[in-house]
Amino acid sequence: MGIEALYTPRLSLCPMQAEHAPALHAFFCDPLAMRFFGETHTELAQTERWVAGTLAESSERCREYVLIQDGVAIGKAGLWAAPELGFFLRRDRWGQGLMREALTALLPHLFDTMPLDHILADVDPRNAASLRLLHRLGFVETHRTSRTIQIAGEWTDSVYLRLSRPDQTKSVPLLDNT
Repeated sequence: MGIEALYTPRLSLCPMQAEHAPALHAFFCDPLAMRFFGETHTELAQTERWVAGTLAESSERCREYVLIQDGVAIGKAGLWAAPELGFFLRRDRWGQGLMREALTALLPHLFDTMPLDHILADVDPRNAASLRLLHRLGFVETHRTSRTIQIAGEWTDSVYLRLSRPDQTKSVPLLDNT
């Protein structure tokens, strides 16, 4: 069974494909946008390798969607290591409610199509916009940890959040992610 596309009033969420790498590179090569995400890509080949690695994962572990607006790829959202959520938008699309729109469609879809009892997020505490968004979507902070990842030579901290399956009575077998 293939992973299906999702649609919102302003976006199409399409399963990630290799041809999305050049458009996603617009995010990966932006040092300000990558501040909370990881290593800035200086060459398209780095982004192509990242996309290829993502596509090599099984759909039970990784479900990444590319956000398309007016025919242009503007970001991505999905589970990169189930049940951990990851998302980003190109900087020129920040502050428009697009990620909230995307995640409002995506999160219920992930619970409906995967055997998850929760979805997790790991956010740099300086990323106030992502923290606000996740709280609005129902994520609850579980704990914080210092010096969890080094990005561009700087140690960053993490805020961990959890969103429980809205309907715990569904008869979907649950993953043991302990």
